Amino acid sequence: MLSVLRRRAYRNLFTAQVVALLGTGLLTVALGLLAFDLAGGRAGAVLGTALTIKMIAYVVVAPVMAALVDRLPRKAVLVGADVVRAAIALSLPFIDQVWQIYLLVFVLQSASATFTPAFQALIPVVLPEEKDYTQALSLSRLAYDLESLVSPLLAAALLTVMSFHNLFVGTMLGFLVSAAMVLGTRLPVIPPAGQQGSLLHRTTLGSRIFLREPTLRGLLALNLVVAAATALVLVNTVVYARDLFGGTNTDVAIALAFYGAGSMLVAFIAPRVLERTPDRTFMLIGATVLTAGLPTAAFLALTQESRVPLTGNSWAILLGLWTVLGIGTSMISTPSSRLLRRIATDRTRNHLFTAQFSLSHACFMITYPVAGWVGAAAGQTAAALTLGGLALAGTVVGVVVWPSAAAGDGTTSDGSPDTPATADRR
Repeated sequence: MLSVLRRRAYRNLFTAQVVALLGTGLLTVALGLLAFDLAGGRAGAVLGTALTIKMIAYVVVAPVMAALVDRLPRKAVLVGADVVRAAIALSLPFIDQVWQIYLLVFVLQSASATFTPAFQALIPVVLPEEKDYTQALSLSRLAYDLESLVSPLLAAALLTVMSFHNLFVGTMLGFLVSAAMVLGTRLPVIPPAGQQGSLLHRTTLGSRIFLREPTLRGLLALNLVVAAATALVLVNTVVYARDLFGGTNTDVAIALAFYGAGSMLVAFIAPRVLERTPDRTFMLIGATVLTAGLPTAAFLALTQESRVPLTGNSWAILLGLWTVLGIGTSMISTPSSRLLRRIATDRTRNHLFTAQFSLSHACFMITYPVAGWVGAAAGQTAAALTLGGLALAGTVVGVVVWPSAAAGDGTTSDGSPDTPATADRR
């Protein structure tokens, strides 16, 4: 997996990604503390609204910005987005009103919605060989999982010697280092996109390709499966650990760590497994794992809510289940960009990666409220069963709309080679 780091361009870009992720992790901690400082007991409502604004930016702003910057040099887009994010991070310690959090979060996440798809679309150009690209995807998955573990620990260590306001400075430095790494990297020349129609046409191009291609329709359905499982873990782990099992904040962190460990396991083995296993098979196995895992979580919640635990080791069962959920989500997420890479051309690549970024986050706009609101109103059993139903629907739709004959083998939906000329005719 590490062999791709010998490529200087990719090594610099991967370093930029890791540093920016650490900065974002510090921002998450600092933003929560800032919300409590301004709103006290209403901090949860403030953060919930901020996260909703984040998703709106990802879903709505990403395709518009992709269309607006499509003719600009990739390096300028990435560096510009990082500079905007750094400026917003630096300004956050000086605000004193809740509405200012909402405004700055929207601008910052809009910049992230510009940076991330453009960055993801650049990697297959830097690493044109599929084997190298698969290794890069696994490294990226590993970076995300490690960040979720390292950033809170780093923030906790820094908070012992400084105010939480200084964490925003760390976030700013992360974005600036990311910009410097991109600026100092010699990137491949990407042919200009040329005239592609109106702004509306360019904004919706990626989504229209998603709806036209069987492989991408299957990916869209599986995005819902990932969102269902991820929402249960991210939203309700604290409820499972603290309320149902009577644990501590440390137990919450341990459960999330087991989820991350499952995901990292797949990141390590995926490059080798995908050399022998079709993407469709690998991803549908992951979807099946999640579709089975969510009802299991419901049953586990039911036993705890009824105070009739399965065994004396129910907590160990939860940790094992969270590991399985991490495995399932990574089995879908890690290879997903390979599907985009095969179908994309120079003309459509950025639009396709942006559409995946936007549409996958749109699924979270469904599953996050289900996990939170159903869990609060009807209990964790109902929430897990509802999310399991969504996962089952996504899996069934994925199997139906993504036939094995269109399993992402480098051909178009009609079986002809997927060349730039073919894509342009479509």
